[in-house]
Amino acid sequence: MIIFGTKGYVYQLAILTLLCGHCGNPAAHTLRKRVTKFTLFFVPLFPFSTKYATQCTFCGAEQKITNEQAEQLQAQAVSGGQPYGQPQQQPYQS
Repeated sequence: MIIFGTKGYVYQLAILTLLCGHCGNPAAHTLRKRVTKFTLFFVPLFPFSTKYATQCTFCGAEQKITNEQAEQLQAQAVSGGQPYGQPQQQPYQS
């Protein structure tokens, strides 16, 4: 008997101040990475799905983004980006 399946993991990569495309408020957004891994006998072996999304902490709206957008936002968070309290435009609109 072989036992196999999937397991999901969520990683929080960064917190950025962005202008929300849903509610229009400048608020903190969490950048999250969701990875689904194939498991064999409950041991995760390799990832077969990776998705990125941002979530507004003000209204809770979640926006899926591409890998390139996620890398750009993560680099912006590492480099300092805008000072706190200075909203910036999102690279995508809903």
